[in-house]
Amino acid sequence: MTAQGMPQREPGVIFRGSDDDLKYKAKWYTSRVVIYGLLIGWTIVCLFPIFWTITTSFKQAPDVMQGNIVPFLDFEPDWKGWRSLGLSPDTIDKISTVRDQFMTRFMNSAIVSLSASALATFLGSLTGYGLSRFGYQFGPLKNADIGFFFISQLILPPVVLALPFLVFYSELALLDTHIGLILLYTLTVMPIVIWIMRDQFMSIPSELEEAALVDGQGVWGAFARIILPIALPGMIAAFVIALVLTWNEYFFAALLTATNTVTLPVMGASQTGSQGISWWTMAAISFAAILPLIVVGILLERFIVRGMSAGAVK
Repeated sequence: MTAQGMPQREPGVIFRGSDDDLKYKAKWYTSRVVIYGLLIGWTIVCLFPIFWTITTSFKQAPDVMQGNIVPFLDFEPDWKGWRSLGLSPDTIDKISTVRDQFMTRFMNSAIVSLSASALATFLGSLTGYGLSRFGYQFGPLKNADIGFFFISQLILPPVVLALPFLVFYSELALLDTHIGLILLYTLTVMPIVIWIMRDQFMSIPSELEEAALVDGQGVWGAFARIILPIALPGMIAAFVIALVLTWNEYFFAALLTATNTVTLPVMGASQTGSQGISWWTMAAISFAAILPLIVVGILLERFIVRGMSAGAVK
């Protein structure tokens, strides 16, 4: 008798008695135990930093220093981290300057990252479409070279651009402004968007556009009505990746902001003082910062998987 989900015997394969059949079943079950054991172990490794962050936001100072991990066993949970932000059950209904400051930083991150990701996705999609459908030449550079030029911008470490952007933004009065961060973040994530969308459009047969052109559609009409709906999962995947990168960006946010547009990563990294590091507050801010990304990832998971795998098989 074959277990549910167990592979059927191949036609023509003859087993010599029940011993061979039992060995076959034991080998199959053993392989499954090993595979799922490794997957469960890797899942624990990946989720442990999030678990550590959540539990740290509920720890007292001695529990943090002693490295206690399991709530209710190693330590008694407390709202210390969330109380310091005015977000605990006993402070949520009271006026809190710290909570107002946290919400301002949260809105700064949301405005900058969403705007930059949307703009980068729009411009990167148009660029990727052009590189996948039309031939360009800039001196000795052709399409492949231009595409490589865009992706090669990721090699540059951010610190190389620190002084030029600081001087440039100072001259244009863009320091500590939303528009300054939006433009900079758009430039930093556009190479990834172009790379993703170029592969997306290359996986779509050009015959679809040719048929649309024959039916009387223009280039933009064929792009908007035929190609764009097909490439939508890829655009969503590119948008989510850009959103994660811009939401978590710290270096330029710390360099180019002061008071008006400080983001959550900068606020989280600034939890230091004469008494040391407020690990519980930093953990609460960190978890509050990653929670929206978790929700976005769960809601758009099917689009992300379809978008990232669309160009794998043509």
